[in-house]
Amino acid sequence: MTQIATPQLDLARIRADFPILHQQVNGHPLAYLDSTASSQKPALVIDALTDYYRRYNANVHRGVYQLSEQATEAMEQARHKIARFINARSPREIIFTRNTTESINLVANAWGRANLKPGDRILLSEMEHHSNLVPWQIIAQATGAELDFIPVDGDGRLALDDLNTLLTEQTRLVAVTHMSNVLGTINPIAAIAQAAKAVGALVLVDGAQSVPHFTVDVQALGIDFLAFSGHKMCGPTGIGVLWGRKSILQAMPPFLGGGSMISRVELRQSTWHELPHKFEAGTPAIGEAIGLGYAVDYLSQIGMDAIHQAEQQLTAYALERLDAIDGLQTYGPAVAERGGVISFNLDGVHAHDVAAVLDQHGVAVRAGHHCCQPLMNILGAPATTRASFYLYTTPEEVDQLVVALEKCKAIFS
Repeated sequence: MTQIATPQLDLARIRADFPILHQQVNGHPLAYLDSTASSQKPALVIDALTDYYRRYNANVHRGVYQLSEQATEAMEQARHKIARFINARSPREIIFTRNTTESINLVANAWGRANLKPGDRILLSEMEHHSNLVPWQIIAQATGAELDFIPVDGDGRLALDDLNTLLTEQTRLVAVTHMSNVLGTINPIAAIAQAAKAVGALVLVDGAQSVPHFTVDVQALGIDFLAFSGHKMCGPTGIGVLWGRKSILQAMPPFLGGGSMISRVELRQSTWHELPHKFEAGTPAIGEAIGLGYAVDYLSQIGMDAIHQAEQQLTAYALERLDAIDGLQTYGPAVAERGGVISFNLDGVHAHDVAAVLDQHGVAVRAGHHCCQPLMNILGAPATTRASFYLYTTPEEVDQLVVALEKCKAIFS
């Protein structure tokens, strides 16, 4: 068996930062292997969230008293941190939303309804999460636009040989995931964006799985929109981000109407606030935004390149161990083209049964269609079990997964 390389991360120190990891489940040490669904939170983020509610809980952008000004400053500092994290040109391009899903729906409704018409085409891929599929189905039905799809090949990669054929003068938008939440496939976004620009199409990237795990530079990628969630990158739930090019955001109508997003309101008409406030109607998730800012601090201190390298080492180790289990099938491309996500099936055992048995041995994994039913149909599997890794995952947890799978095989044989 290949020995896993010495990780660049100080796993003992990192794991000490995550209080939830130090417990037992059903008499076994917790092996949390579901970070693709939602990551765990370091004490730094938890403390930042509680500190806001304990010391300076107040609404933002409205009050001239000390608590409100302190809350506003902390929230806007978080916006600046996130802008630097993805190399945005301006913090005004950072829109706070609830999650990746809302970010994509914002673009679909605000940009899509204003710009799409019958005959226009939207290019997606067959590996998209429902969050980057269903909104475009709705908008296509509402505007008369049509959907095209980049196929997935037998190795779990996007089949890009026919990309130039799929891209036409009628293609107005390409919306594609940066990293598949099922296969772990990391897609060549810069190349896709370059091809899209050649026909004048905008590019939206679902970065829910990429931004938490490796360096994402929106300027280097040459894209127009990026959507991601805080809860997948050591931040709180209920906070997400939409980055968009300033000129495009300025031309888009609002997504939601109400307080904070207006410049002037009259009985029969209103004018809109400047960016980013035009798209942040109502009271935002203040504490959650502040917490996300601290999560960005935490990840930046460790280093995104180091996180990605460690996850690839761990994924290589996990694939070797899993592929050695008789009757177990894994899905997805080679390690060099993927992140820390492994979906698999055990012959004769439903994915939900596998997950239930693993839980009895302290291993937390996800089972089901992973909000990717079209991709499941292509794979010929109604469901898979999925193990996913993050900066705090250890080789010993992979070993615990393998032992539990062998016991699962014995139970169902």
